[in-house]
This record gives sequence, C-alpha cells and structure tokens, in this order.
Amino acid sequence: MTSYHPAAVIILAAGEGTRMKSTTPKVLHRIGGRTLLGHALHAAREAAPEHLAVVVRHERERVAAHVGELDGTAVVADQDEVKGTGRACECGLDALPAGLEGTVLVTMGDVPLLTGRTLTELTERHEASGAAVTVITAELPDAGSYGRVVRDVDGDVVAIMEFKDALRHREAGDELAHVVDIREINSGIYAFDAAVLRAALTEVGTDNAQGEKYLTDVIGIARREGRRVAAHLVDDLWQTEGVNDRVQLAALGKELNRRTVEHWMREGVTVVDPDTTWIDADVTIGRDTTVRPGTQLLGATTVGAEVVVGPDTTLTDVEVGDGASVVRTQAELAQIGPGATVGPFSFLRPGTVLGARGKIGGFVETKNATIGEGAKVPHLTYCGDATVGEGANIGAGTIFANYDGVAKHHTSIGRHSFVGSNSVLVAPVDIADGAYVAAGSAIEGRVGPGQIAVARGRQRNVDGWVARRRAGTATAGAAEAALAGQGDGAPPTSPSPTSRPTPTQES
Repeated sequence: MTSYHPAAVIILAAGEGTRMKSTTPKVLHRIGGRTLLGHALHAAREAAPEHLAVVVRHERERVAAHVGELDGTAVVADQDEVKGTGRACECGLDALPAGLEGTVLVTMGDVPLLTGRTLTELTERHEASGAAVTVITAELPDAGSYGRVVRDVDGDVVAIMEFKDALRHREAGDELAHVVDIREINSGIYAFDAAVLRAALTEVGTDNAQGEKYLTDVIGIARREGRRVAAHLVDDLWQTEGVNDRVQLAALGKELNRRTVEHWMREGVTVVDPDTTWIDADVTIGRDTTVRPGTQLLGATTVGAEVVVGPDTTLTDVEVGDGASVVRTQAELAQIGPGATVGPFSFLRPGTVLGARGKIGGFVETKNATIGEGAKVPHLTYCGDATVGEGANIGAGTIFANYDGVAKHHTSIGRHSFVGSNSVLVAPVDIADGAYVAAGSAIEGRVGPGQIAVARGRQRNVDGWVARRRAGTATAGAAEAALAGQGDGAPPTSPSPTSRPTPTQES
C-alpha cells in the first residue's frame, strides 16, 4: 500500500485578525488547551511532511516564539508588505529548500478542527489524480463571504472567485453574475505541485477588489496552461471552518470539546454529563474512569483507570493514578497517587505530590508539599513547603507556617507521626518518625522520635469573671443559673482542666 506524505506544509499565520478585537494575535487564541496555531501545527505534523513552514507577520516575535516552543524544526517565514494569501504562500515557499519537488500543502493557522488524516487524504487524492492543484471544498447552505468554487460543464474546477469579486459581477450583471449563488466554497486548504506553484506565483498580480495577491489565482493560471485542477469535497464542514471573531472561537471550541468528550466515551470512559464536561485535546484518560458533571480536565492532565473525578472539579496539568477519587477539587501541576482521595473543596497548588492511598480532605490547601503513602491531611489545613512521611496524620486546623515575610522555609513530618488539631508548625521545623504534637501547639523546634511536643500556655480559670465584667447579660444569667444548679448537687457542666486524659485530638 502506497504511503503518501507531502514534501512540505506551509501554514499561513500572518494575519492580524482585527475582528477578534484583541491585543493577542488571532492565531494565539486558544480552544481545547491549544492555540489555533497549535492545532494547525499538530495537524500538519500528523501528515508527516519533510518540511514545515509557518508564515508570520502581525506580532511577528510573539507568533514566531510560539512556533519555536511547539515545533523547533519548523521554519518561520516572514511575509513582507505585499498583502494577500498568494504573497504569504510565496514567502513560505521561499523559506523552503530551493528546487523543492513534490506536493506542497497550504493550510491556515485559524482552522483548528482540520485533522492530519484529512491532510493525508488530500495528499493521496492529489498525487493519485495527477492534478497540478487540489483544493478542499465544502458545500454550505449559505456560503456567506467564502470564496466560490467555479466548475465547468464537466465538473472540473476552473476558478475560485473571492466573494467581493463575485459581488462585483452580480452588480455588473455579466456572465459571471451567478457565481455569488454557488454553495460550494473554498476552504483555503490546498495541495499544489511545487513547481507549478512556484512558477504561477510569479504571475499573480493584485488587480482585484482587495488589491491583494490571491493564492486562488494560481488555479486560473494552472488551467490556462492546460493543467488539471481537482477538488476534494469533505462532508465534515467543521474542518473547513475558520475563526474570525470570538463568536466563532466559542462555537469551534464547543464543537472540538464535543468531539473530544465523545472520543473518550468510546474509549471506555463514563462521562455522566457531556454538556458540562470540558476535556482538552492533550488530556489522556484510562478505562472505566467516571467523570462527573461540572468537571474540567485541562492542559496535559493524565487520569488513570477506574478513577472518579468530580463533580465540580478542575484539574490543570495534573497526574492522577489508578483508582483515585478527586471530588470538588481545583488542582494544578500536582500528582495524585493510585488509590488516593482528594476533596471535597480542596485546592492543590503546584508542587503537590500525594502518595498512594493518601488523603487530602475537605478545605485543605497544599503547595510544594510531598505527602507520603497512606498519609492523611484530612481537613481545614494549609500544608505548604512540606514533606509529610508515610502514614502520618495531620489534625484538623493545622497550619504549616512556611513564610516569615522574606523567605519560605520547609517543614518535615516523619513517618507515622501525629500532629494534633489546631497546631501551628513554624518552619523550618523537623518532626521525626513516630512523634506526636499535642493539639493546639505552636512548634518551633525539632521533635525527636517517640517524643510528644506540647507547646501551649497552661489553662487558668478565673472565678466570678462573668458576674463582674458582664453583669446583666444573658451569659451572666446562664452562669448564675448553672452555679445555682451545682449548689443543689448537680454535676459540673465541664471537666476540670486537670482531668483531661490526653493532650491530642484524633482526626
């Protein structure tokens, strides 16, 4: 079986995109976790070309830098002051090796749903037919402002006419007045014979409604020379849709997400409510995982098998191990180990690593924290710049006081150690394996193995204080009644401070 690969792909990404009304270049706007240009580069690379060029102009440095980040082997070509897709393509061709032969694909940087498979099919059709030019086309109920594909009586493509030029013919009432009513549109995506393209571009002028050098004029030149122009009609209209404004950006983003969610469902993932689930293009998910409503899996997030994620969870660049549970959580640049549980209402900031079967519970915030296998940070805790050893237990309300106003400091909790509720660990501090911290303590120094640290003021009860300082209040009345009841032999309402059995509180 013949394998078809283009000699080169040229991506046109020089436009300003004024209708976006943005300081960000149009091709750098994002859907599905990638920029529009990122989607174009991904599709181009899937077609496996020998060479890849991206033509830039508006915000040249920003766009070129982004190309370098995504594809270090792509060539960046600069479009000069001459406007138009024809000139952009010419600049891209000039940046490729001289004398390049074979098929050159031309795509755009703002058509994010175009796939590498479609580009491969275009290459195959173009080379198998022996055409000089092959254009991807689509039929729309309303062709709008797209360029029209003009065919002869035999069905061959004879020209592509830009919408404004078609309107001029309509107004003139000449023999081409009907072109504006044609429903088959030009996608702007082509396959060219490299030699034909190079020669034809030298002939293309700017005598048109826009005063631009149109790439579409190459078709007329090829026909004039007796060469064949073919069309590759696609049924998936979304692959030909470009982004010109924020409305189209949202529409294409929604459609891309629908396709991504459907893909993962067909791969064995349960998505309870696809309409409220957003999954970026670079996310991976294992089988038998359940994604509950209101969940966003973003960036390069990887989710293992048999995981439960959500509801109301956002994971960005997070790694989740098999069998974990993540509920009502926001996490970024974090790792969640196999069988671990997170949430609800947890916030995992960058640098969080939760070990296998570990727990980060409700209303817990973590940052730059490694929490060992089977360790627990169950609730109401801030754990930053810390190492929590295997099997350790951090009581409710514990604060890792890691910042002194100038620098961050580290806290280390040993294996199977226990920190009582409402404690403050003033970093830098080291609590050894098998140690205890009494509830309500403020720890500033090392706690050795097997020790218990008690760092709190001794309780002192002052008799009669309420009667003296809060006379006439409801509190004073309640105290008076309680004291009267005790005088009648009733038991005390609270234990004596000296009767408390332990200095810790289990979580």
